[in-house]
Amino acid sequence: MIGYFIIGCEIAFWVFVFGGLSVRYLLGMKRLGIGLLMATPVVDLLLLVATVMDLQRGATASMIHGIAAVYIGISIANGHQMIAWADRYFLYWFKGGENPRSNKLYGREHASRERSGWFRHLLAWAIGSAFLFAMIWWIGDAERTAVFYNLIKVWGMILGIDFLISFSYSLWPRKVPVRNVKQ
Repeated sequence: MIGYFIIGCEIAFWVFVFGGLSVRYLLGMKRLGIGLLMATPVVDLLLLVATVMDLQRGATASMIHGIAAVYIGISIANGHQMIAWADRYFLYWFKGGENPRSNKLYGREHASRERSGWFRHLLAWAIGSAFLFAMIWWIGDAERTAVFYNLIKVWGMILGIDFLISFSYSLWPRKVPVRNVKQ
């Protein structure tokens, strides 16, 4: 049941984002649009409450419960960037704004963006892991929460791989592509 709730929360997040952008730009109701966008953290709170209630009822901690913590960590750390990304594309698709794909970064700027992305990933990992450790402590049964320890470890390895990739651009920056020019 909690798995469906996680899926529902992800859908609700994007419904609030696109609803807020639609109301803001297409209907010209900026305050209502901002209100809908600001409702996205409520989705995270509902997911957290549902996860805790499920575990409180005696459910054995599963990967699904852990994914709820991961989702919340990612949403808190990257929510603003995800909404800004959707905002840029919405403006491009519906209001004739600048094409977001035309602003590719190279060199130091790209390396800086990749490092910033890794630091947001680190923040997401820290928040998600804090929720997982809190649930481990709260349940107080190592057998029932072993999956949470494994999830923290696997996510930590993924974070390490992301570090290597993200910081490699500082040593080997992305170069501007050379275009074939016919003469």
